[in-house]
Amino acid sequence: MPILDNHLHLNPEGQNVEALRQFEKVGGTHAILCNMPYKGQNIKIGQDFRKQYQVTLDLAEKCRAGTNVKVYTMLGPYPGYMARLWDLLGPLETVQVMKEGMDIAAELVREGKALGIGEIGRPHFPVSPEIWDASNEVLKYGMELAKEAGCTVQLHTESAGPEVWEELAVYAEQVGIEKEKVVKHYSGPAILETENFGLFPSVLASKANISAAAEKGSRFMMETDFLDDPTRPGAVLAATTVPKRTKAYLEAGIFTEEMVSKIHGEWPQRVYGIDIE
Repeated sequence: MPILDNHLHLNPEGQNVEALRQFEKVGGTHAILCNMPYKGQNIKIGQDFRKQYQVTLDLAEKCRAGTNVKVYTMLGPYPGYMARLWDLLGPLETVQVMKEGMDIAAELVREGKALGIGEIGRPHFPVSPEIWDASNEVLKYGMELAKEAGCTVQLHTESAGPEVWEELAVYAEQVGIEKEKVVKHYSGPAILETENFGLFPSVLASKANISAAAEKGSRFMMETDFLDDPTRPGAVLAATTVPKRTKAYLEAGIFTEEMVSKIHGEWPQRVYGIDIE
């Protein structure tokens, strides 16, 4: 039975391969490893993102060698950099650096080294209107690159009520990317089209979220957003959460076999174009 964690992180200073071994031990088969800011990887120019992405790619290769988990990568400039660089570099240079980070991610997608662009988007914390507008500009630029590369984009944003989903859906329409190819990472149980406006929800796999999502249907994927932070073990959710929850909900009758097949098989195949057996 395929079981995919749609969004997790690994840390060179954390468990990394061991976390994936634990994931595999409880039934995990596929994982999408997303780029993140790493200690010692300072961003000052656009090309610095290439070095950061290589850390993610190296971690993925290490996990492929040390487990049987099929590991895919998503690469992109973390949205929080917009605020971090704004005072250091100034508005114009910051936007340019972020866009160059997007360009490099798209290049690696075209080379077959990454599955898609992500997580990108806008800060989840309060920022000035100027930083907010610049973040949206870069977000849409990333969508444009994903459309050109024929890949999926994973978005990081503030907590998403219907108005946020609708705004992001409008951006997708403006760019012309398929809405199904726009994945909202760290989603709540907003799995109906009236809630997500056609974008694809990657639901954080807490009991409350997955129970609520399952009551509505099966158009969602599951994620832990595992951070592999040695100072916060198990944050955001433990790497073993998705397989354990999937199996427990199947045994309890909350999930049917058809639902599991869609969540962990049909939807990843449609959204990312990957073969999951």
